[in-house]
Amino acid sequence: MRRWLLSLPLLLMPFIAAGQSAANDPYDMAGQMLMQQPDQVAQFGPGATVPLWRGADGRWLALKADNDTLAAAQRADAPLQFRAVDAATVLSSQVQYGLGPNLQAHAGVTEHNWANNQAPRIIGTEVGATYDAGRYSLGLSVGSDTIPNGATLPRLLPGAIPGVNGLSGFDSSTQVNARGRLALDSKSGIDLGASVGRVRLLPGNLMGVSTLDQKAVSFGVDRGPLSGSIVGRVMQPDTAMPGAAYSPDRRWSSIDLGVTWRLPWQGQLSIGAQNVWSSGNAINTPTGPEPDQSRTPYVQYHQDL
Repeated sequence: MRRWLLSLPLLLMPFIAAGQSAANDPYDMAGQMLMQQPDQVAQFGPGATVPLWRGADGRWLALKADNDTLAAAQRADAPLQFRAVDAATVLSSQVQYGLGPNLQAHAGVTEHNWANNQAPRIIGTEVGATYDAGRYSLGLSVGSDTIPNGATLPRLLPGAIPGVNGLSGFDSSTQVNARGRLALDSKSGIDLGASVGRVRLLPGNLMGVSTLDQKAVSFGVDRGPLSGSIVGRVMQPDTAMPGAAYSPDRRWSSIDLGVTWRLPWQGQLSIGAQNVWSSGNAINTPTGPEPDQSRTPYVQYHQDL
C-alpha cells in the first residue's frame, strides 16, 4: 500500500504536465475571457446579458435576450401599436458591440406573438448605436417590421380583428428611431423617444390605401419599481388607391397611457389604456372601422420563470 502511494505522484505526472500546457492554450484563455464580465455591460430591467468577448483596448461583444410583456415592450418600441387583448409576449435577441467607453452599436431581432399562438408572427429587426455618458444617453436606429409570407391577421376574439396600429391589413413597416434617457438619480429617470416611418398595407385592403406615413413620440418616467409612459401617434395616407373615399390629407391620431410595477418576485403588473384620446374619422368597413381607434383598457401580469 505504501509503495502504491509513493508511486501515485509518478502516475499523475502526465496529467499535471497536461494541465500546465493547457494554461498556455489559447482555447483555455478564451474560456477564461468568456467567464469574465465586461465592466461596460450592464443589465437594465428584465432580461439576460451574456458577455462573449472583451479586447485589451476596452471593446467588447455581448448577447442580450429578453422576454417581456407587450405593455413593457411598447415603451421601448413606440412606433407600432399592438392591441393588448390580442398580443401575448415579445421575444427579443440583440448583439451589442462596445466601440468605446461610452459608445456601443447593436443589432437585434424581435418577435411579437399572439394570444393563441396560431396567428402569423410579426418579426422586427433593428440596427443602431447608443452614446451613454452615464447620467444621460442618446440612441439612433433604423428598424423594420414585417409579417412572414404576407399573411392576413386572423380574427382572434369575437368582434375584434387583430392588427397593427388598428390596421388588419398590415404588411410591413420601416422607421427611423431616436431614444434618449436622463437619469435623475440612481433609482429614477426620464425617457424620451421619437420615430418617423412608413407603414405598408396588403394589396386589396379595406381602406384602399397602399402606404401610410407615421410619426410617434413617447415620454416615460420611472422611479424604482414603478414606471409610466405616454405614447402619441399620427398616421396619414401617403398615396391613395383609385376610388378611395377620402382626401389624402386625412389624419388619424391617438394617445396611449400605461403604468408598470415590477414586483419583488420577478413579476410585472401593467395597467393602462390604448387610444385614451383619438381623432380622425375611421373608414367604415364590413368588419368594423379602420383604423380601429376604440379605447381599450388593459391589465396584464407577466411572470419570469
